[in-house]
Amino acid sequence: MASFTADVFQNEYLPDGSTEVHAVVSVTCTGAGQAGQTGSGDAAEIIIIDTSGSMDMPSAKIIAARRAAHVALDEIHDGTWFAVVAGNTGAQLIYPRQGTMVKMDAGHRSAAQQWVAQVQPGGATTIGAWLDCARDLFLSVPAAQRHAILLTDGKQEHEAPAELDRAIAQSKGVFQCDCRGVGDNWVVEQLRKIATGLLGTVDLIATPEQMEADFEAIIKRSMSRGVADVQLRVWAPAGSEVMFVRQVAPDVDDLTPRAVQVSELIREFPTGAWADESRDYHVAVRVPTAPVGSERLAARVELVVDDQVQAKGLVRAVWSADTDLTTRINPAVAHYTGQAELADAIQQGLAARKSGDEEAATMLLGRAAKIAHDAGNESTTRLLAKVVDITDPDTGTVRLKKEVATLDEMALDTSSTKTVRVRRDPAPDGSPPAGPPPGGQP
Repeated sequence: MASFTADVFQNEYLPDGSTEVHAVVSVTCTGAGQAGQTGSGDAAEIIIIDTSGSMDMPSAKIIAARRAAHVALDEIHDGTWFAVVAGNTGAQLIYPRQGTMVKMDAGHRSAAQQWVAQVQPGGATTIGAWLDCARDLFLSVPAAQRHAILLTDGKQEHEAPAELDRAIAQSKGVFQCDCRGVGDNWVVEQLRKIATGLLGTVDLIATPEQMEADFEAIIKRSMSRGVADVQLRVWAPAGSEVMFVRQVAPDVDDLTPRAVQVSELIREFPTGAWADESRDYHVAVRVPTAPVGSERLAARVELVVDDQVQAKGLVRAVWSADTDLTTRINPAVAHYTGQAELADAIQQGLAARKSGDEEAATMLLGRAAKIAHDAGNESTTRLLAKVVDITDPDTGTVRLKKEVATLDEMALDTSSTKTVRVRRDPAPDGSPPAGPPPGGQP
């Protein structure tokens, strides 16, 4: 049976007149089991393959997509509802053939792989229609845990933007979706919009040869999520305001727009299905000020499954005149504030570069280089170095490169939200680390 723990990291001491309270809540799940084991319903999986005409230019893309789907089907557990969808000008079922999902077994797996091997490219790209098809399929079976992979190589050009927005909105809460783009002719922001709305991930598959391994990893991950639907519940007292709730590890994802108002004082934020894993959340609350010496509970953060509280952490506020206490910056809060700024700086910097605003691009990407350097984020620093020449990482001094490969730019963009967890080094006095992982709940 799955169990959750929640550890809170913060500096609870506020100077006189201060009203903002920040904390990092580190949540760990163990014993999750595998998909479809929660007791509230089965698991369901849909593989959506772009089969538009561009997937044949070059043909290596459609060949790799067939192979990747074949591998993905091998990883779907027996007993899981599944389907394979071809996405082009609309959406067509590759398998099963009768128009609904079926439960995986050896016979269906073999038949699906045979049909996938025969898929031919043609038509345009209408991703909203693909999502509509997946949603209808998911709703046709009694599954509590629904996940899709969406692969494309192109832009959403043959469907109005409002149609994609509608499809995403109508699919929220129905299924999660991991999005992958192959090659350099798709738009990161389009797939990021889908992934953000549907609690998934977005990433670049630079070459067709990488597709099989990526699909295999995604399905294995999905099949390891044995807890179907977890809510992050935040209570704040009367007179207080939840400013934001962000997932900050393993990647940055602002949960604030997804809040569901449960009562006047309680909001719930969907976090999707969980495997054995840890995630960190930055919670910010604005509270009424209080006299020096006062203490109050600023927020209570709970992990909820099937309306049952599995773990909780308390966020406190203590007003003090002691500047030694109030000026301390909690390392976890500082680290993840920087990681969120890093993601924004990269995305805004790349957008400025694309629009021709070299001054803004240089400033923003320089800021990103400094944050990445200070955080020890070597992977992001390497990706930045393909877009800018970093002359002084300590000050964030950079020069824009004249020639940048589109794939390098896209790799930096898609990786911008992936974070490095706060350093775990113990304090000089031997006390536990001042940030995740565990050991800091007050």
